[in-house]
Order: sequence, then structure tokens, then C-alpha cells
Amino acid sequence: MAAFEYLALDINGRDKKGIVEADSHRQVRQNLRDKGLTPLSVKVSEKKVGNGIASLFSGVLRTSLSFNERALLVRQLATLIAAGLPVEEALLAVSKQGNRNAIQSLVLNVRSKVLEGYSLAQGMADYPRAFPALHRSTVAAGESAGHLDLVLARLADFTETQQASISKVKQALVYPIILLVLTLAILGGLLGYVVPDIVEVFADSEQELPWLTIAVINTSDFVVEWGGLFLLLLLLVGLGLIRLFRSPKIEMSFDKKLLGVPVVGKLSLGNNISQFASTLSILTSSGVPLVDAMQISSEVLSNTWLRTLVIDATNRVREGSTLYSALDQSTYFPPMMLHMIASGEASGELDQMLSRVAEHQEADASMILNVLVSLFGPLMLVFMGGAVFTIVMAILLPIINLNQLVL
Repeated sequence: MAAFEYLALDINGRDKKGIVEADSHRQVRQNLRDKGLTPLSVKVSEKKVGNGIASLFSGVLRTSLSFNERALLVRQLATLIAAGLPVEEALLAVSKQGNRNAIQSLVLNVRSKVLEGYSLAQGMADYPRAFPALHRSTVAAGESAGHLDLVLARLADFTETQQASISKVKQALVYPIILLVLTLAILGGLLGYVVPDIVEVFADSEQELPWLTIAVINTSDFVVEWGGLFLLLLLLVGLGLIRLFRSPKIEMSFDKKLLGVPVVGKLSLGNNISQFASTLSILTSSGVPLVDAMQISSEVLSNTWLRTLVIDATNRVREGSTLYSALDQSTYFPPMMLHMIASGEASGELDQMLSRVAEHQEADASMILNVLVSLFGPLMLVFMGGAVFTIVMAILLPIINLNQLVL
């Protein structure tokens, strides 16, 4: 049984779209006719294509989920499975709750795989952009241990925490970004339109202009004549830097140096360690072997240098080293984290200690981020005020000098 997308006409001639499950196109068309609909088109949802370019585009366009959508989907699954519903029925119920046809199609296709005898994790594997490796591995561990509902609930908590953190950062950055856009717009308007008109007032005057006025006039001329080209050049430079940083060596070198930058490095380290510890805690508590859990957890690290250190630590654990000793050799992980891990390994409560480490590092990173964001707003106000004041003074100084000459 597969999921099909259909387009049909009702008795009033209005279009009807939807997604249904059926064994064939013919069955879908017959079901639509039984409901009084005239089918116009029926196609397999998220249909797989062959090799080559078509396969490449299929992979690029495959459905993805936002943090909010993924958290809601996992939470609904956890609730329904905990209530005693079989996995396939839980998936069917969740598909009906989807706000987008793409989500309904995704869930129904996962359900089709489950009905064919595959596990839920294997069904999710067809959608790596919607379900990252962390989710698939955790679900697989929960299915193997027979505690899928508990694992999904824990996974939903983790996803919701991630979503809340991202939303918090976005909300905190709204005001500074608005200030930045307004600052650039005001400066562009003053230099592009106001200053050229003011310059005409002094054009017929033979007085010597102050250096500040000359500097502002030259800047205005540059903005008027080359402003568009300069913005295009900045865009091209930005794209070039993005392409340059895709080089593994350059990216790793940059990430390593970033960790040494005051404040910003600590923020980056805290965020990465928090993600790593949270993921490792979920996986180990779900029954995933430590080596496999470390391998998967390394993928959530955005800093490539830290990811390399974790991979090296994973190899040392594979050779028989403890997690504490393996991470201690990297010299980048905080002492408190290492001592808590050592305590967790000694007491057999490693997953709980990792969860505490994640909470502690997330709190530290959140505090640093809040300070930076709270400073960014006033700094933008000072910058905007200083820039406007400079332009106003550049305009007023010749007028003041002219009045003094008259007197």
C-alpha cells in the first residue's frame, strides 16, 4: 500500500486535492468516484526515480521538516504509541494531523514501509532530511529494547528544547536586525539623496569646506555612482568566502581559531558541547552502544575541529579507553564536564551526568548569547546616532563658517 496525491473535481466543479492510501492508481480513482469526485490526476506521492540526474534532484527536493514540525510529529507519535496504538495506526493518525500535504505524504510513505514489514527506523531512513541520524538511531534502539514510547518521548523533549533555543535566539535577534536595516537605510538615504542636494547649496560658494564635509561629500558621491556595484561586489565576495570555507582544510583551520576568540569561542564551544552531550545522553540511555553513540553524536557538532577531536576520542574508546580519558586528551573539553563524565562512568549513571553537562553548558552559552544580544542593540543605536550626527555636522559646519564670515 502506497500514498497517492490526487486532484479531482466535486459536483460543483471545484478542485479537490488530497493524499490517500491505496494499492494502485485504479483503486484511488475508483474510491474517488465512489465519493462523487471526478479524478483529474493521480500520482504516487514522493515517487522514487531512477539513477542519474533525476535521482539527484529527487534527493534534493525530498521533504524536510522544521524543528517545530519534527518536534510535534515525534511528540504525537510518542503519545499515541504510549496509549497502546500500533505503530502503523499511530502513523495514520499523525498523518491526518499534518498541516502540509508534504508532511502527510511523508508520514503515509513511512507507514507504507512499516506495513511492508520494515521497522519504523527503516521507514524513516528514506527521509534523511526530515529525520536526522540521531532520530533514526534512537528510534532503532527503542524498537530493539521494546521501549519505543519512552524513547520517542525523550526524543520529543530533546527536539522541543532545540526548537525553543532556536526560537529564543531568533526572537532576540529581531530587534538588532531591524536596527541594522534601519541604520543602513537611513545612511543610504542621507548619502544618496539628502547630501547631494545640500552640496548644491555650497557649489556656488567659494568658501573652503571643512575636511569633515569634504569626506561626507566624497562618500556620498561614491554611494551615488558606485553604490550598486559595491553591493554586488560585497555579494560576490560573500559567495566566494562561503565557497572557500567549504574546503575542509580551511573550514577546520577557521573553526580551530574560532575557539580561541574571546567570548565568541566560548559561546561556540558551549553550544557544541551542549548538543554533543545531549545527543550522547539520549543515545546511551536508549541502549545504543557508547562507540556508536559517539559516532552519531559527532555529526551534530557544527565545529569541524571539535568533530575531529570527538572522532579521535571515539577511536580511543573503541580501543578500550574510558570516555573520560578519551575526551581528556583533546584538552578542549571543560574540566567540569570531564569530572562529571568520570563520576557517571564510575557510578553507572553516565547518561544522567551527560544530561546535566548539557544543561550546564546550555545555560552558560545562553547567558553569553543574551549578553551579546543585549549589547548589540545599544551598539547599533550608538552607531546609527554617531553616523547621523557626523552627516549633520558635516552639513552644519559650512553654514556656521559662512555666518561667521558674514559677521
